[in-house]
Amino acid sequence: MKTIGLLGGMSWQSTVSYYQAINQGVNEQLGGLHSAKIILNSVDFAEIEKLQHAGLWNETADILSEAAKSLQHAGADFLMICTNTMHKVASEIDSCIDIPVLHIADATASKLVADNITKVGLLGTRFTMAQDFYKKRLTDNFAIDVVVPCESDQTIVHDIIYNELCNGHIIDSSRGQYVQIINKLFKQGAQAVILGCTEIALLVKEGDTTVPLYDTTAIHAHSAVQYALKG
Repeated sequence: MKTIGLLGGMSWQSTVSYYQAINQGVNEQLGGLHSAKIILNSVDFAEIEKLQHAGLWNETADILSEAAKSLQHAGADFLMICTNTMHKVASEIDSCIDIPVLHIADATASKLVADNITKVGLLGTRFTMAQDFYKKRLTDNFAIDVVVPCESDQTIVHDIIYNELCNGHIIDSSRGQYVQIINKLFKQGAQAVILGCTEIALLVKEGDTTVPLYDTTAIHAHSAVQYALKG
């Protein structure tokens, strides 16, 4: 079994989901008392969030690259960046280490392609929805058309993530707002919607809407299990 390096804490709420899903996945595959070999470096998200909103992405890359190097030095065989937004600096992190990085967008896109999804809605932080680093990867590498909410709905989605979900606050009215936005994306032609922030699945789940949802945390964690156990 390969040792998984988790670069987490963005936020710690969703890192808990990663840890649980990966260990459950390994146990389902191997049975008995088996669990995953994991090394976790959990950063202080307040530092990252401040730099994000100031547009200081190079500084976030420096922090996360140092954390990634520590995971490699501790014995991780590959790296998982436990957040969608900070894949904006995935290439900078990747260039600083010698172990593979399993990209969350690639894992999600592979699942979409397998399910014959060619047009998908994307929810996430404003950075993920508005900037090209995530959407362009899906389009250029997997021929998936991506639609995002209007600007006012992006504000709702973004603010709920940072003000509520990252603090562990799960509010029914916010779930209702998300479902309305998901339904709008469906009306724009999206065959499904990516929950493209690792906290969103804490709020919205299958059954809350008839629109198919792709939980990036679960998909990314599953890819870690498969990679860790493959020969």
